[in-house]
Amino acid sequence: MPVDTKKLFNEDLPAAMERNKTDALAIGAKYQMNVTGAGEWYIDCSATGPSCTAGTNAADCTITVADEDFQKLYDNPQAGMQLYMGGKLKVAGNPMLAMKLQKLFALK
Repeated sequence: MPVDTKKLFNEDLPAAMERNKTDALAIGAKYQMNVTGAGEWYIDCSATGPSCTAGTNAADCTITVADEDFQKLYDNPQAGMQLYMGGKLKVAGNPMLAMKLQKLFALK
C-alpha cells in the first residue's frame, strides 16, 4: 500500500522523531527532502532538532525525487542506489548522509 507522502512528513515522521529524540539526534544532519508532486520538507536531525517542517532551508544533504520513486524508496530502501544510478534520485551536498535516512524512516 502506498504511503501518504504528505502525511508521512507532516504528521508521522515529526511524531516518530519526538518519540525517539535520541535516535533522531544520533543521525546528526540536516536534510532537505524535495518530493516532486508532494512537497518540500526540512528535516533537522542535528543538535538544534529534531524537527520536520514543510518548506526549505539550508541542509547538509538535499534529496530530490518524484513522489512515485519516493514510494519505491520508502518501500525498499535498497532501491535507493538503483534510483540514484538511473537519475531518478538526485543528491546534493554530502551523499553519505543520504544513507542515514534509512535510520530516520525506521523510527516508529
